[in-house]
Amino acid sequence: MTAANEQQSTPPAMPPVSFGRYLLYFSLAVIGLTADLATKAWAFSMPELRNGEVLWLWTGHVGVQLNRNWGALFGMGQGMYWLFAGLGILAVLAIPVWLFRFRAANDLWLTIVMGLITGGVLGNLYDRLGLSGDAWKPPGATRDAVHAVRDWILWQASDRWRWPNFNVADSLLVVGAILVFIQLLREPHREPEADHPDTQGKDP
Repeated sequence: MTAANEQQSTPPAMPPVSFGRYLLYFSLAVIGLTADLATKAWAFSMPELRNGEVLWLWTGHVGVQLNRNWGALFGMGQGMYWLFAGLGILAVLAIPVWLFRFRAANDLWLTIVMGLITGGVLGNLYDRLGLSGDAWKPPGATRDAVHAVRDWILWQASDRWRWPNFNVADSLLVVGAILVFIQLLREPHREPEADHPDTQGKDP
């Protein structure tokens, strides 16, 4: 292979990540974390809601109702908070490395999505590590709730069609996942590989 062919076959080096992408990613993560912790602190500061009562913001549909979740989204994996805390720590460490060490942050869409997801991961990780210090147990609970995620948003179409209680961090994670899916749909289809130069123009 000639030097010219080697040069053509070498993929171009990715440009360094700009300071603006660092600022965008960490700003979104901090804003998301702050919004989650601030709203949790507000909701859980109302002792009158600790017996399962609902503070309706839109009667019958949207309200504030306190709950503790020992699992992941939608209550999956109850009692495995240690596993989800470990995965959260891993994600918080891996995402910036992927974005900035491997320069995935050159993609603006990915930078925004990962900023939202990091904010959501940090918000729920804060609770799973017991940093909230709130050991309140929901009515009927028997286990220590200090390592459980604080959920407070109640949404329902009716008393029969009710979404599991969630929080701002959960919303950021779901929105981030939706944006990742949209990005996958936007990716252009890979073109079929061209015939090898050595075979072009030759009879079979």
